[in-house]
Amino acid sequence: MAFDIDMIKQVYDNLGNKLAIARKVVGKPLTLTEKILYSHLWDNPAVQAYKRGADYVDFAPDRVAMQDATAQMALLQFMQAGRPKVAVPSTVHCDHLIQAEIGAVKDLATANVQNKEVYDFLSSVSNKYGLGFWKPGAGIIHQVVLENYAFPGGMMIGTDSHTPNAGGLGMIAIGVGGADACDVMAGLAWELKFPKLIGVKLTGKLSGWTSAKDVILKVAGILTVKGGTGAIVEYFGEGARSLSATGKGTICNMGAEIGATTSIFGYDEKSEAYLRVTDRSDIADLANQVKAHLTGDDEVYANPALYFDEVIEIDLSTLEPHINGPFTPDLAWPISKFAAAVKENNWPEKLEVGLIGSCTNSSYEDISRAASLAQQAVDKHLTAKSEFTITPGSEQVRFTVDRDGFLNTFDKMGGIVLANACGPCIGQWARHGAEKQERNSIITSFNRNFAKRADGNPNTHSFVASPEVVTALAIAGSLTFNPLTDTLTNNKGEQVKLDEPTGWELPTLGFAVEDAGYQAPAEDGSAVKVLVDEKSARLQLLEPFKEWEGTDLTGLKLLIKAKGKCTTDHISMAGPWLKFRGHLDNISNNMLIGAINFANDKAESVKNQLTGQYGSVPATQRAYKAAGIGTVVVGDENYGEGSSREHAAMEPRFLGVRAIIVKSFARIHETNLKKQGMLGLTFANPADYDKVQENDTIDIVGLTTFAPGKPLSIVLHHEDGTSESFDANHTYNEQQIKWFEAGAALNIIRKNMAS
Repeated sequence: MAFDIDMIKQVYDNLGNKLAIARKVVGKPLTLTEKILYSHLWDNPAVQAYKRGADYVDFAPDRVAMQDATAQMALLQFMQAGRPKVAVPSTVHCDHLIQAEIGAVKDLATANVQNKEVYDFLSSVSNKYGLGFWKPGAGIIHQVVLENYAFPGGMMIGTDSHTPNAGGLGMIAIGVGGADACDVMAGLAWELKFPKLIGVKLTGKLSGWTSAKDVILKVAGILTVKGGTGAIVEYFGEGARSLSATGKGTICNMGAEIGATTSIFGYDEKSEAYLRVTDRSDIADLANQVKAHLTGDDEVYANPALYFDEVIEIDLSTLEPHINGPFTPDLAWPISKFAAAVKENNWPEKLEVGLIGSCTNSSYEDISRAASLAQQAVDKHLTAKSEFTITPGSEQVRFTVDRDGFLNTFDKMGGIVLANACGPCIGQWARHGAEKQERNSIITSFNRNFAKRADGNPNTHSFVASPEVVTALAIAGSLTFNPLTDTLTNNKGEQVKLDEPTGWELPTLGFAVEDAGYQAPAEDGSAVKVLVDEKSARLQLLEPFKEWEGTDLTGLKLLIKAKGKCTTDHISMAGPWLKFRGHLDNISNNMLIGAINFANDKAESVKNQLTGQYGSVPATQRAYKAAGIGTVVVGDENYGEGSSREHAAMEPRFLGVRAIIVKSFARIHETNLKKQGMLGLTFANPADYDKVQENDTIDIVGLTTFAPGKPLSIVLHHEDGTSESFDANHTYNEQQIKWFEAGAALNIIRKNMAS
């Protein structure tokens, strides 16, 4: 029986009436996205049609999911809210803190020792406040959610940017910061700007070497890393219905790399089959009763251009396998053109490591298709030329593929099975030799390939492909190998060609597991003590941020003017810093250490205007804070793309940065800044970015009349005594301005709970 079945019944019981009213209010047929959004309005039924990309709307999500790195800060905030129990079903998943080095068994044992105090905190706080807790080794949050919690027509928020993975089962699932999660767990509405809609019509059917991963690799090449910003991507068509549920999850998962709010597929026979094989026939039975409401209206798909803001069409029958990268997930190459690109760009041809798995591609289907190639390598007397690792997505998947012999097949090929955790995908990879910073190439079936992300080496050229292509290239040991056309020399000196991969969408014997790793919370958590050592270097109870002083901000110093791409990895690096995710003071020592200073093209080198000396960004900011001086960070396009980590907003707030002024923001990061009481502003004229000088003192004027749609004025006082000013736009609504004035959204929650 499914988790939270009564909640799901309630969603379905009211769905028809809600949608009938919404359809009348909107005055047209509804997309699937609109059906779920309008049926999850905080104030239901709908009374108005919302303008896409403009109106802020309050929603009532059905559940919350958090991974261990982000859950720490989210739950530390929730502890201040004053509630005895979470208001909606919520879960914590221990997947980010397990470092990959030797293999699953030893790495998990090491993590349980090294992270004991964090796991004890998360276990105890979950037990006290009514959250489900998934232990280390249980699996990666998104795969575990897909197997246990995702349901068609539902709405979920999660403190990880790849939360949209659940869209593979027809759920609106959106990545958020911990403050948003805290709101929903505290029983408050969740605010989102009503998204634009991008429709992707899939025709034809996949075959041969092409897989679901290639769909999103192609879409990423079309839309780029910011082309989906502010939009939900809805997939439809005969091609969509032909994809497995887990293949759909792969596509939705990596939709985060185009900046999309989320991605979604409608409910169909593949969805039903996956629900039943994962012991959720009760949900499938309920969904079948309302299946017309769990996909877009027929008129929408018959004339998609009338109902979507943008429509893309992809023929799966002619789609080539793709390889994307390096250094960005939207640099898309059809495999027929990739070898030439490698040579033309002088990327290292030798492939050092192939890595499959992760939350994006660790399903039974993925593993079985990759294993078919591994078996070919054994049968055709081929020895893999590259290192090869396998990261199962969950203990259920790992146990099942082990039972069915696939892990043994990988072992014969020389593969190493890593723990059921994020590992190299999130930078938790103790890769031997990475410290040498040599130029090299790796290829993964992960979702994100920013510089230094996997192993900390800026010279690692990381490429993204399907598990099948990764496995084939690992066997060949070369980026220029095309498995569709090329042959390999085996151990006998013979020329052999790899056959097309084969596999199964779902296990014919069903899934199996001995211990899934789930811990249910106490029925009454009032007597449970939350475990936090006040001397800990990894956990720190939070102090409320100070409210706005009620005046314009003057005399601010420029901390850094970041040049080019500045992701959340640049602002708050992961990898070795993950261990400090529950200690705001300590993790703030990584603030913006990856950002490139426009003044000298260096990272970790900014000018302290008080001393004239150059130093690290965090140390310089701490000096300003000690002197009682606020600062400003200036950035380029799509500032804060990537992970949902709210630490990238909390660290500047904690250290005394008052405003972030950029050409444009990634959605989640802009919201995180607002939640923490920061000013997130954009240049009204992007060219004004060039006016900011290294020694500037900055005023932000207009805060005493701060209002929606009204620009603020930025005054630059240059070192030569001259001044100039320009407008800065913002997207704050009245409620978000109150967050700023209160010092943080959480301060308002605390006051409301206390009253």
